[in-house]
Amino acid sequence: MRVLVIGSGGREHAMCWALAKGPEVQAIYAAPGNPGMAELGRTFPVRVDDVAGIVRCADELAPDLVVIGPETPLALGVVDALMAAGHRAFGPSAAASRIESSKAFAKAVMDRAGVPTAGYQVFDNADAARAAALEWGGPLVVKLDGLAAGKGVIVADSPEGGAQAVDELAAGAVAAGAATGASGATADGGQPRFILEERLSGYEVSVFAVSDGLNIRMLIPAQDHKRAFDGDVGPNTGGMGAVAPVPSLTAKQLHEVADTIMAPIIGQLADEGSPFTGVLFAGLMMTEHGPKVLEFNCRLGDPETQAVLPLLRTPFVEVVDAACQPGGLTGAAEIEFEPAAAACVVMAAPGYPGRVTSGQEITLPSRAALGDDATVFHAGTAMKYGKLVAAGGRVVAVTSVGSDLAAARRRAYEVVEQIKFDGAHYRRDIGARADARG
Repeated sequence: MRVLVIGSGGREHAMCWALAKGPEVQAIYAAPGNPGMAELGRTFPVRVDDVAGIVRCADELAPDLVVIGPETPLALGVVDALMAAGHRAFGPSAAASRIESSKAFAKAVMDRAGVPTAGYQVFDNADAARAAALEWGGPLVVKLDGLAAGKGVIVADSPEGGAQAVDELAAGAVAAGAATGASGATADGGQPRFILEERLSGYEVSVFAVSDGLNIRMLIPAQDHKRAFDGDVGPNTGGMGAVAPVPSLTAKQLHEVADTIMAPIIGQLADEGSPFTGVLFAGLMMTEHGPKVLEFNCRLGDPETQAVLPLLRTPFVEVVDAACQPGGLTGAAEIEFEPAAAACVVMAAPGYPGRVTSGQEITLPSRAALGDDATVFHAGTAMKYGKLVAAGGRVVAVTSVGSDLAAARRRAYEVVEQIKFDGAHYRRDIGARADARG
């Protein structure tokens, strides 16, 4: 089997790494890929938002399967285009991807499916959202209705902070060109749409279900660390690290999530004519009243993938291949994982998540030094004049597997200390909260 992976980050490197372990996989291709992915197969310089280019690449390579990593091409309809050209693709259609690309759409689907979530209101412009925030009466969460690379949410401690958050997100949307119809982020007139939500209390987990459009099979849960600095302070990022599984989330609770959240959403989307194929990712708050949905994503998480896939016992290619067949998961066994724990620590460039400095040469430990229990996944890296250099905000992700979370954390940080590039910064408390709670 030949597999083409779309994307260039740590998540996609981990996907290539896991796919390559399948005995039936003969070749791995990646577009655009990164130097880490290039060690596993051939890479092709095609942008993830170039749908026509991705289809041309698939036409030329004739892979047996195309696996899409990031949300942008999914929202732009790459799966629809690939399937129209006769290719098998793992990921949801543009219509089903709205579960991530439009938070307002996702909230409406949750309401119709009876899925528990935070109370909310939707506003078609910044002025209305700002006025409502000032009258909210307490802490709130402000969300931009569209794709924002994990940075479209601000948790505000007060109504005044909520109003400021609206202004900040509105300015960012304009600067980034987010006010285009492509992401589902706009109301009539092209203005960014906003959602104001009640602020929930509890602890957050990331939960994943693989779906063939009707059936689901659960992956193990993970816990992301969004804030830039130790102690969960500083600005939100795309994710500074993750651990899997989550010690405090019991098997009974995970079954409850599958039955009351994941399956109902898959069923609702199918009933509405937008069956979801791929990975449905729910960001949950575990409250004293049970799990409630913070958001849905239409793909695997980054960096959660780098913690989940190293624990996978069932070949990843078998999971993906089955989900790409209508009803392919019917009667399929549950996905199996190793009885171990994984910790992933992201090393970022100076300035991240703001303006970053790139081009620093990176020194990595040898494969012998990494051993069998640690892996370095490339995220924002590039080759320049024969040297590996930093080329993005999140540069590499170090994942270690151990008998328990404490062992995994300890080994991950041992490897982190061996990686060198100027200005590298990372959190030193990845998994500490989960380890203590577990």
